[in-house]
Amino acid sequence: MDRLRRDQAYAARLAVLAADAERAEPAPAPDVSRAGDGELPDERLQLFFTCTHPALAAEDRTALTLRCLAGLTTPEVARAFLTPTATMAQRIVRAKKKIREARIPFRVPGPDELPERLPGVLQVVYSVFTEGYAASSGPRLQRLDLAEEAIRLARILHRLLPSERESAGLLALLLLVHARRDARTGPQGEPVLLEDQDRGRWDRPMIGEGRALVVRALTGGPAGPYGVQAAIAALHDEAADVAATDWPQIVALYDVLLTLTPSPVVALNRAVAVAMRDGPGAGLALLDALAGEPRLRAYPPYVVARGDLLGRLGRDGEAAAAYREALELAGTEPERAALRRKLGE
Repeated sequence: MDRLRRDQAYAARLAVLAADAERAEPAPAPDVSRAGDGELPDERLQLFFTCTHPALAAEDRTALTLRCLAGLTTPEVARAFLTPTATMAQRIVRAKKKIREARIPFRVPGPDELPERLPGVLQVVYSVFTEGYAASSGPRLQRLDLAEEAIRLARILHRLLPSERESAGLLALLLLVHARRDARTGPQGEPVLLEDQDRGRWDRPMIGEGRALVVRALTGGPAGPYGVQAAIAALHDEAADVAATDWPQIVALYDVLLTLTPSPVVALNRAVAVAMRDGPGAGLALLDALAGEPRLRAYPPYVVARGDLLGRLGRDGEAAAAYREALELAGTEPERAALRRKLGE
């Protein structure tokens, strides 16, 4: 029943987009049974590739696809881009207006167009998984249906375009992260930090599959951002515990990732890794250097990371203030419950 409802929702969103584009004649649908001929074997991926038209700005087409076809709400899409909800709503309206005014052809791209549009589709699948891995709102920390749908789509992309190393990198990343799903929450749905997780509950076959894909993603040319992120996830999954984790190598990989896709979130994650390698003081200095970054002001993981490092340094009053701020920003009840426990401590 859930699948039928989703299909109906996709059909409705497609109809809205088609009307906005003022498409006069529908393009013939491809024969999905001919995936071996380079045609897309999945209707959702057909729609994703259709919406990643190069005439639209990269962020606009990703936002449009996430909102209109991937089922994410405007606040959820805004969180993926670290932008205010109102700004994201304007961006989506602007993208739809451009489709209408420029009369961008709304059709499924041919096989020769797929590699050009692949980065946008990978970004969409990754964003869907991210919302499934850490929900931005609601009663649960994880939305496993979204995470598993993203993995399904990533598998199809890898089979469809096996020579594209970033499709292997994305699938590897999703598998290596999703392998920890059962250990990420406690009996009441509360979040369990990586250092406290029972690694015996991690999905070892999934980790093995992901590690094999990392090798494919990192060989044959310069590494891409998904391949580098997958390598970081593999180092976490290979370690017996947090203390045995190869933090120097993780920091080095984040250095590479910063050159490929510089962003405040990558800088935040690197700072946390530096704290594990060099101590909480070194990590806190890097976090404080990011304090002026507007995209992190309302980003709960940044505030929580500061609170954690302040607490490790014995600066309890400042740590409590950070956790109070994070409590105001948290979107799910499990996160709020965990932060209240932190404040109690």
